[in-house]
Amino acid sequence: MQLPPISTRSRRAALASSALALILLGTLGLLQRSQSSHSPATAAPPPPVPVRLSRVEARDVPRQVESVGTVRSLRDVVVRAQIDGHLTRLYVVEGQQVTKGELLASLDDRPIQAALNQARATLEMTQAQLRIAELDLKRYKTLMGEDAIPRQTLDRQLALVEQLRATAQGNRAAIAAEEVRLSYTRIRSPISGRVGLRNVDEGNLVRMNDTEGLFTVTQIAPITVEFAMPQSALPVLQSLIRAGTPAAVQAISREAGTSVAQGRLLVIDSRVGTSNGAVRVKAEFDNSAGQLWPGQFVTVRLQTGLLHDALVSTPAVLRYGEQDKPYVFRLKPDSTVEIIPVNVLYQDRQQVVIDGVTAGDQLISDGQSRLRPGVRVTVPPATTKARI
Repeated sequence: MQLPPISTRSRRAALASSALALILLGTLGLLQRSQSSHSPATAAPPPPVPVRLSRVEARDVPRQVESVGTVRSLRDVVVRAQIDGHLTRLYVVEGQQVTKGELLASLDDRPIQAALNQARATLEMTQAQLRIAELDLKRYKTLMGEDAIPRQTLDRQLALVEQLRATAQGNRAAIAAEEVRLSYTRIRSPISGRVGLRNVDEGNLVRMNDTEGLFTVTQIAPITVEFAMPQSALPVLQSLIRAGTPAAVQAISREAGTSVAQGRLLVIDSRVGTSNGAVRVKAEFDNSAGQLWPGQFVTVRLQTGLLHDALVSTPAVLRYGEQDKPYVFRLKPDSTVEIIPVNVLYQDRQQVVIDGVTAGDQLISDGQSRLRPGVRVTVPPATTKARI
């Protein structure tokens, strides 16, 4: 029996029905896989966030302020010749430590020595004339008593004696002047200090009006550091000056960042600068080892007070929220974190004193950007708990 032929329209309808069935089956499969992948029963918990910790400690903390200062010598003297002359000898070398009064150099003293000898000879001649005049005066007084000479002769002799005495006094002054000039040929150190680089070599003619001089002698120990503080710090500075114990000052190397010298607050300037509103301050350092050098720039750290039993951590624990209010992340016993608002009482480069936590609290010092309350954290084995 022969089947009737299928029409073209029937074949097209069958194909369309098959395609629609396949699409529906695929969509159902995708929906089932999507529902199973988002099923709460199979969702994996997020891994803990690696962090670093800093433990809060209770201890006394000095309050300090910092400024940039310049090292200045207490005394810095340019050694100049006080008379013109040839430099015959230098008795010191560059960089040598000298004491006050030590011989540094000498000038040619022969012209002055000759003038001194001449002045002494002139005095001797005047003194000889004076002795003769005094003898004559004595005889004239005797003769005057016998009315053997007129009064005028005695008066002239008396005037001659006074004149020769004045001349002798002038001769002595001339000798003293030449002796002073002779002493100027031996140049001595006016202070104790360090000899700088020399500007003149032996054999050169030096003049008393040379501005550069032979060299400088600079006092190295003790030494001072000058720095500026804002006028708002003036009351604190004044109280430190009035205190019986000098305030402690540290000089910090700007290159290494380490303390190079310990000193004390010495004096504050008598006025505030009108251009910058700052007051100049000076601190003194023993500097026996020569750590500080005149002209050097250092960071000055001045202790202005002491916080007793302060709660201290590292500045890295601080975060700032709305209106720049500070807060910290604190580790809970279940290894999750919580947000704790804090007040910053004092902060410097190494430490921060905060209020709102307790001693022994573990605060997050690194990794805070990935944290929120309740997030679980972990401390990598290689990371120890930071202590301040």
